[in-house]
Amino acid sequence: MASETPVCITTARLRAAGLRPTRPRVGLGRLLFEGPPRHVSAEQLYQEARDRRLFVSLATVYNTLHQFVAAGLLRRVVVHTGQTFFDTKVSDHHHFYDERTGFVRDIDEREIAFARLPEPPPGYAITGVEVIVRVEAQGGFDGRRVEPAPAAAEGSPKPAG
Repeated sequence: MASETPVCITTARLRAAGLRPTRPRVGLGRLLFEGPPRHVSAEQLYQEARDRRLFVSLATVYNTLHQFVAAGLLRRVVVHTGQTFFDTKVSDHHHFYDERTGFVRDIDEREIAFARLPEPPPGYAITGVEVIVRVEAQGGFDGRRVEPAPAAAEGSPKPAG
């Protein structure tokens, strides 16, 4: 049996999530899901799409990202008011966020432990816990030499240098 093409794999993934595989969804899905897990902003994905000659509007990129989140294909990571990244790793996990460069990367799950969580308000249930550790380069470190996360190298935006 011949191996499936990336387009077929992306199309099947969209259908399995209950989404119709339109040209923009397949194109953006391929940019997001082919390769290692990563974090991307809508603006970064829009620029990648343009660079690959996938001509979609920024509104289409935003709409598609939000549809992918609703379908469980992406996870939204809000690092600051109005600053959102979309994470291709949808399991529960935590993040480092470089406040100067905007770089987001996963924290190894073995590095975080909770002794206890607070009781939720009456009528509510805790559905998840997300920690964002804000970091800033110190002592002459320019923040551009970023070591890959233990699980996989990924982040946004890509460090210059």
